[in-house]
Amino acid sequence: MTTPAQAPGVYVTERPSGVRTIVGAGTTTAAFLGYTRTAGTEDPDQTLPPFTEAERTVPQRVRSWKEFADRYSIAGLSAELKRTQRELDQETDTEKQASLRKSVNALGRCLVLAEAVYGFFANGGTDACIVGFLNPENAVDEKTLGGDVELRTGLDGLLSVPEVAMVAVPSLWDMTAALPKEGTRPHPNEDIGRTLISRVVQHCVTMRDRLGIFEPPEGKTPSEVETFVDTGLPTSGDDAAFSTFYHPWLQTPGVDGVSRTVPPCGHIAGAWARTDTERGVFKAPANLNLRGVLDLRSPLTDGDQGRLNERGVNCLRVFPGQGMLVWGARTRSTDRDWVYLNVRRLVCFLADSIRLSSTWAVFEPNDERLWATLRHSVSSFLTDQWRQGALFGRTPEEAFLVKCDGDTNPQATIDQGKVVCDIWVAPVRPAEFVHFTITQISGQPGQAG
Repeated sequence: MTTPAQAPGVYVTERPSGVRTIVGAGTTTAAFLGYTRTAGTEDPDQTLPPFTEAERTVPQRVRSWKEFADRYSIAGLSAELKRTQRELDQETDTEKQASLRKSVNALGRCLVLAEAVYGFFANGGTDACIVGFLNPENAVDEKTLGGDVELRTGLDGLLSVPEVAMVAVPSLWDMTAALPKEGTRPHPNEDIGRTLISRVVQHCVTMRDRLGIFEPPEGKTPSEVETFVDTGLPTSGDDAAFSTFYHPWLQTPGVDGVSRTVPPCGHIAGAWARTDTERGVFKAPANLNLRGVLDLRSPLTDGDQGRLNERGVNCLRVFPGQGMLVWGARTRSTDRDWVYLNVRRLVCFLADSIRLSSTWAVFEPNDERLWATLRHSVSSFLTDQWRQGALFGRTPEEAFLVKCDGDTNPQATIDQGKVVCDIWVAPVRPAEFVHFTITQISGQPGQAG
């Protein structure tokens, strides 16, 4: 090979190092499932065209409140709701009143999704994935919520969106009952609600990289919440570890300027995203101010908090001079390893990051060189996490252990085309109870001179 002639000087040649690095997976994308419909009134100020009905039933990414409001016709729906409410206030015919009342409640159901998405972005969220259900007058059963993989509808539509790390269904309790003929707002069906919650949790357990955010029905007292979560909702196993509950509901100014009570899941998802961005997924998303909230539906006492905390229900509290705070960071699990929300999310993050960044190893020769490369890349990644404060220990050796060698990969495993890398980590846990011992020291008597 002939070397081309070069002028005298210094030349730099870049060569790949062969070192494989692991990049942290995203943890701030939230998925929202709820009622939506197109509006008969267009917004002259919108910059993006609204999604069609067909587009609304499949996952759609939005990266700001403005984008969501344009794409999901929020201004048009708000104007339609106000106009229909005026007509209802002026109508005297009983049958027409029932029809108008039904329309008002159906439009209000659509704005519940909007309130959650607004709360998400107001509290620090930056990326949301929306899956819509088009008829707010109807209930949504377990099968419909689950959706269809090929059509990419419902929860199954989220199977193709690996970035999702949180799943919220702000319309869940509306989905449990259809609007009756007289148009009044029906009471939620708790048994159906538990079934829908279980379907969402099943999706999260299958994916193993996202958690569900839920709330009991609106208006329950603390004792009623205790009864609700103690009935038919698991407290151990994966179903409990991948689900979280928050109480009470929130009073917000309203995206249309009309104050309303809304489920907290959207605001909570935004608080999770804010914590991940500012501190890291290992930090418990608690002791955070809630933004875009006027008040809590029902204030809680320390006694209420204590009983609910034992049942894995995270409370939202108001403290003098501090405003409204997220005052809990637990899953529903009573298993020691998965009691704390940030531990479950950290392990999801670590597993997802290592899995996504190790696909290069597929079809590589299964020998000591591959095992050494995997050990090095995983150890380097976990060392970085330890330095950031995600893992417990004075040294990396105390914080984690990575084993990928002939012991984990005997000949029988190699013959099956597998490579096994065992990883142990020690996640940090939150200081949930801070105990101070205060001793008063009395003054010493003076000594006579």
